[in-house]
Amino acid sequence: MKKKLVTVLLMITVLTGMVAATGCGNSSGKDGKIHINLVQYKPEAVKAFEKMEEEFNATHDDIVLEIESPNDAMTVLKTRFIKEDVPDIIGIGGDVNFSSFIDSDMLMDISDFEGISDIKPAYLKIAKNLEYVPEEGVYSVPYVANAAGILYNKDMFDEHNWDIPTTWDEFMALCDEIQASGIQPLYFGFKDTWTCLAPWNSLAVDLAPADVCQQVNRGETTFSDEYREVSEKMLELLPYGPEDPYAYNYNDACTAFANGESAMYTIGNYAVPQIQSVNPDMNIDSFVMPGNNNADENILNSGIDLQFCVTNDCENKEAAYEVLRYLLKDETIQIYLNDQSAVPCKEGDFELPEVLNGMASYIKEGKMADYQDHYYPAEMSVDAQIQTFLINGDVNAFLKKFDSDWERYNRDIIRKVQEYEENGGNE
Repeated sequence: MKKKLVTVLLMITVLTGMVAATGCGNSSGKDGKIHINLVQYKPEAVKAFEKMEEEFNATHDDIVLEIESPNDAMTVLKTRFIKEDVPDIIGIGGDVNFSSFIDSDMLMDISDFEGISDIKPAYLKIAKNLEYVPEEGVYSVPYVANAAGILYNKDMFDEHNWDIPTTWDEFMALCDEIQASGIQPLYFGFKDTWTCLAPWNSLAVDLAPADVCQQVNRGETTFSDEYREVSEKMLELLPYGPEDPYAYNYNDACTAFANGESAMYTIGNYAVPQIQSVNPDMNIDSFVMPGNNNADENILNSGIDLQFCVTNDCENKEAAYEVLRYLLKDETIQIYLNDQSAVPCKEGDFELPEVLNGMASYIKEGKMADYQDHYYPAEMSVDAQIQTFLINGDVNAFLKKFDSDWERYNRDIIRKVQEYEENGGNE
């Protein structure tokens, strides 16, 4: 437990207050039933989880599932880990928080859970790649994913007979054609810095190695070498957006796209509910960001948006596995897909949102790579760095700072990785 406490304390040094913890989910209730406590980090999906909780409890006599969906779930989780009031199951994203939880020995190896075999290999690989150094075992059940690239106004494209581009040159030519027709090609909401990561990630999976962060940690390359083309093409997008992209936030951009103020929007499927709240009848489709001039080298930017992990403190492993079995039932997954327009990580014949029609073949083939910002430490504020870079246009200064900040904020991880390599792949 000492290693857990030290690591989590480091993870939350920026927190100034403690969140009151709820009752521990590891004990049996007074009703004689096993109570499984699940804390998940997507409050926007609370209605779907309420339905899941209700259905599970209606069909199980010996287990009670209690799902919590707090607004600041990661703060709640980290606080509960410190107080040793640990949930049985956590639902989190595939990002650096997951990496830190594994590194801190907080998560149970669930290699013996039979449901793992139903998960698409591409998402199991994405989850595995998030480990700072390779670990023995499996520590999550990838559940649903996001897909990012270009959303486009299908009716507008059909009206003008615009073709879907498959290469960067075709994409730039399309933007020129749209602009010449008097329509704005793209919309950005870069006032919210996190939205700068959407086109960045989509270009990066086409133009940089999927494991670039691990390569840098091993001392094999630099971001200055691997991210130059990504940076240059980010700048090439700007003339096709609003005159001042930093004046508009995410909601502004979603609203503008919904109202037909641009033909395309560089964002992921997660924006669709917001767009359709403005224009429910909008006919939206999507295509993969064509960052390369070799169409075969362009891949889908898709990462794990939600995965379930059993904690080491869970005292009722089989009951937790029964919850996972329920969550992985096709009809349960479809509840979530219908509510959140997400991509299933499980193999199967699921009904995908129509807005992902243009990406469906990539999803089916597993031709995808993770969001590279899932590896970036929060302290680096890469989203803000990208915004600053787009404003000043200085590629060299941006990349130099990226390299120096990476070394600064990942010092401990770099040391751990290099020690692992020096020991021949053994910790």
